[in-house]
Amino acid sequence: MARYVAFLRGINLGNRRVKGEELRACFHAAGLEQPTTFRASGNVIFDTARRLPVTKLAGEIEAALKGGLGYEVKTFLRDASEIRAIADYEPFPSEVVASSEGKLQVMLLERSPAKTARSKALAHSSEDDRLAIYERELYWLPSGGITDSALDLKAIAAAVGHATQRTKATIDLIAEKHFCD
Repeated sequence: MARYVAFLRGINLGNRRVKGEELRACFHAAGLEQPTTFRASGNVIFDTARRLPVTKLAGEIEAALKGGLGYEVKTFLRDASEIRAIADYEPFPSEVVASSEGKLQVMLLERSPAKTARSKALAHSSEDDRLAIYERELYWLPSGGITDSALDLKAIAAAVGHATQRTKATIDLIAEKHFCD
């Protein structure tokens, strides 16, 4: 049995309000076991005995979500080892993170960016908006609130593709609660 987290893009933003039981029902409809929601921002932890490529599994979840909710929801999957790696990874020195007024963000990507895409995205890094990429995650440490940042998120998305964003603290809590061995 494998455990995953589905990070759903655009859940409970604007007019799209979805309750945990609705999300869990969609995951049950996709044949996934023990779906558990974490916070109201579209994080679903689930188990499956099926051995599918991640892209196929994500596609099945997206189809179930569209059927259950009536609209498309982009899904980013991470398995247990990836969640633990994200929680363990420190993209910036701890004293820099501690002194920042902003919260460390993790942008979960569909795939690890190619060298050119990585360079384009990281070219936007500055003292006010520090960026790092490791595996399929782009880490962003804003110096203040994310809405106050001048970081060109559209340019970054054009370079690295679709993403969904969570604070690193949220991912750390998911790892601690659902992925401790």
